[in-house]
Amino acid sequence: MATPQPALEHIRTRVADAVGYITIDRAERFNSLDVRTAQDLRRAGLALARNDEVRVVVLSGVEGVFCSGADLKYIRAGGDAEELGYLSPAARDTPSGYGERFKQILEYLHSTIAEIRRAPKPFIAAVDGIAAAGGFGLAMCCDLVYASERAVFEWAYSRTGLSGAESSTFMLPRLVGFRRAMELVLLNPRLPARRALELGLVTDVFATETFDEEVQRIASTLGEGPAAALGVAKGLINQAAGMDRLDVHLDREIDNLTRIADGAEFAEGLDGFFAKRAPRFR
Repeated sequence: MATPQPALEHIRTRVADAVGYITIDRAERFNSLDVRTAQDLRRAGLALARNDEVRVVVLSGVEGVFCSGADLKYIRAGGDAEELGYLSPAARDTPSGYGERFKQILEYLHSTIAEIRRAPKPFIAAVDGIAAAGGFGLAMCCDLVYASERAVFEWAYSRTGLSGAESSTFMLPRLVGFRRAMELVLLNPRLPARRALELGLVTDVFATETFDEEVQRIASTLGEGPAAALGVAKGLINQAAGMDRLDVHLDREIDNLTRIADGAEFAEGLDGFFAKRAPRFR
């Protein structure tokens, strides 16, 4: 007999007419990801990616926020003792190092991203509101990205002294080119939906009032399409774009971000974030 799986806490899923829906439902933390939410997102992503009855998947957030990345409040507080039980006592008890707490969240999230790219079906990011840091990377790794008029995109890592992860440093040069990618990473502008469309970060922009209906219409169209042919075409485009190197790059992102997160710049960036002041990187 199969072992019953625990219920998903902050991730909602449903399937309707061959369309799978994954919704990040953690509005009280701006749809950010702690370890449990990252685990649940991975479970949901793998389940729908490998469900032959699901021909397209839509990923979204609740209450006008797509995803704000890793939960910095959770990380600053030292994580959850039960969830971080795999760590050595020294790693759990080191107050100045945040890398290991980031690492477990990122390992689940990076696994989800790799599965999205491998899945022989389209994944749609439906971005209504802010997509920042990990949320930005999660949107960028999807095959199609639709934004509402109120959507905002921000690379955001440098605001707290981090180096970038969740596929963002891999996807950006492929989406917008080398020079624009450098601009977005080094200067970190906040991009309204129409500017993101101009840069090639999103597929299209729809009115906020009709956003859900427009995304559902596109998903239904894909769900009625030739699933096998579209899956093979996605695989060929992945190959042409060098996506076979994504897994190696994701490992590099984790290694570098966790190292940076143990340093003084991130500690200052975190303090500035919660004090609602500009960090003083010196």
